[in-house]
Amino acid sequence: MKVEIQSRPMGEYGTNCYIVSVEDKDFIIDPGVGATAWVKVHAKNPVAILNTHGHFDHVWSNAQLKEDLNIPIYIQKSDAFMLTRDPIGRGVPPSKADIEIEGDSVIYIDTIAVKYIHFAGHTPGTSVIEIGDNWFCGDFLFQDSIGRWDFPFSSAKDMIASLQKAKQIKGNFTLYPGHGGTTTLKAEQKNMDWWIRKISN
Repeated sequence: MKVEIQSRPMGEYGTNCYIVSVEDKDFIIDPGVGATAWVKVHAKNPVAILNTHGHFDHVWSNAQLKEDLNIPIYIQKSDAFMLTRDPIGRGVPPSKADIEIEGDSVIYIDTIAVKYIHFAGHTPGTSVIEIGDNWFCGDFLFQDSIGRWDFPFSSAKDMIASLQKAKQIKGNFTLYPGHGGTTTLKAEQKNMDWWIRKISN
């Protein structure tokens, strides 16, 4: 499966918005603050908005893009409330998920397989979105780092369990985080025991 990826950091936190193109279909991943204009220029055939989790800087442009492009919003069920309730109080325009993903699920959008892998901790519904050999991992994994576990609705216990789960996954994937540059799953797996000990202490 040929996958083409465009990205641009958005807003004051440099949150990566991705346009992932497969078979001339474009998936919009984590459209943050100010993403609408860029997406509308660079996505030629948008079919869905995919959220890795519900934090404001990853979903800010959901509502506008859904209205302008008439495409559905997908998010893991446990984070769906964040789209409407603005739990961190940043004034995010409210949006509503059209499809709520449960657990680890493979879904088909216009015949393209998209896998949601649930890694709770940073938020209850934090998920990796797997398309081909690529992981769009939001704020779960970064290059030499992981997402914070001290926000409202975060969980250190869940983060530990998610790292233990990620340690066991075979194969290598290119990781496209919510902030910063790309890395690989194998590279980050080398750090996971250290992070588990740090969270546990």
